[in-house]
Amino acid sequence: MRLLLISALLLSNPLLAKSSAEQAARLGQDLTPLGAELAGNEAGSIPAWEGGITKPIAGYDQSMHHPDPFPQDKPLFVIDQSNMRQYLEQLSVGQQGMLKKYASYKIQVYPTRRSAAFPQRIYEMTKRNATSAELINSGDGVIGANEGIPFPLPNDGHEAMWNHRLKFKGVAARRHSNLVTPTANGQYTPVLGIEQILGLYWKEGATSKDTNNILAYFYQEVTSPPRLAGSMLLVHETLDQIKQPRQAWTYNPGQRRVRKAPNVAYDNPGVAADALRTNDMTDMFNGAMDRFDWKLIGKREMIVPYNCYKIHAGNLKYADIVRPGHVNMDLMRYELHRVWVVEATLKKGVRHINSRRTFYLDEDSWQILLTDHYDAGGQIWRASEAGVVNYYQVPLLWSTIEMHYDLKSGRYVASGIDNMDKPIDFNAKLTTDDFTPQALRVKGLR
Repeated sequence: MRLLLISALLLSNPLLAKSSAEQAARLGQDLTPLGAELAGNEAGSIPAWEGGITKPIAGYDQSMHHPDPFPQDKPLFVIDQSNMRQYLEQLSVGQQGMLKKYASYKIQVYPTRRSAAFPQRIYEMTKRNATSAELINSGDGVIGANEGIPFPLPNDGHEAMWNHRLKFKGVAARRHSNLVTPTANGQYTPVLGIEQILGLYWKEGATSKDTNNILAYFYQEVTSPPRLAGSMLLVHETLDQIKQPRQAWTYNPGQRRVRKAPNVAYDNPGVAADALRTNDMTDMFNGAMDRFDWKLIGKREMIVPYNCYKIHAGNLKYADIVRPGHVNMDLMRYELHRVWVVEATLKKGVRHINSRRTFYLDEDSWQILLTDHYDAGGQIWRASEAGVVNYYQVPLLWSTIEMHYDLKSGRYVASGIDNMDKPIDFNAKLTTDDFTPQALRVKGLR
């Protein structure tokens, strides 16, 4: 497997957290403000980054699901079972597994559009963080960082993963979090829900003292089907999970009680996902990292889901998206991008259903785009994909749909399907009072 050359400047000392002023000066020069290579590749198949999409395209208003900014683009080529061997170096192990398993799984490769963009203050704070951010507690916490990416010039796997966890997602957001878990023959009942996020870390001008070790608040409520309706989850996600582990509470409508939920972490099953997604697979990865050893492998040019506006469109129904074994691949868009590769290996003496995971992080945004999950025997088990778009009214790049494919059972969970609902609201009026156990109790008793 061929990896791209990584500058010795970035990886010369795996224990170094802070970057020097000289290194940080590269941000916005030969590197993008978030640390990606500004230039394209030698082959010309990856263009230079020119700032991404920084404002809404013509005709957009916030009641709409984002129109495709590249409607004239056509696939350059399509990868399927018949020709996949030509592209193995640019495909993850999970993608290769999906191609081998399903003749219907195809990867339509479009021209590469480096559309990722974020607010100017995120760029400014990222440059400041580069010389001040530090890992603590063996990599399970971060200090000296606010608002922006903490480690735009990463030295190790922990730092790269923290970049994903702390990438800007808006300060306050409300979205529909509908998901499906089809059987192997494609039968499903949609699970509908609402999510609310309040990110204290991303609040303009916030400091670690202001956040009191809270990264973000998360609330989720299931609204359908009836057997699950009224179930609620509240999470307080922390920056230092050794000092203060994640705090979580659930509300069970049958019992009409709020309970502490210490198991909302690690490899315990995710809410309403039919055991097809663990808690730490949500948003491709979240939560404590202390059960794995994390190694930054390097950079690689890979074919990844990107600019997935077709599957984001507001005129789609569930039947348009859901197929047996995988989503409708005619709606997916893939491009060639440079990604950081991080290998997570389970530590001896601790438990997790995965013995190893490989994460592929977009260099332009630090969003995890692909993940390979291995079972206890070291065999590929699950393949995760995040179909991302630029929410250009903010702007920020984040997933519109997540797919977690189980290569053994032939099933999958696809979440974030909001096509039939209002699009995500990044101007939600939320306060910390909305994210207390008492608020959960009040909502449950209404």
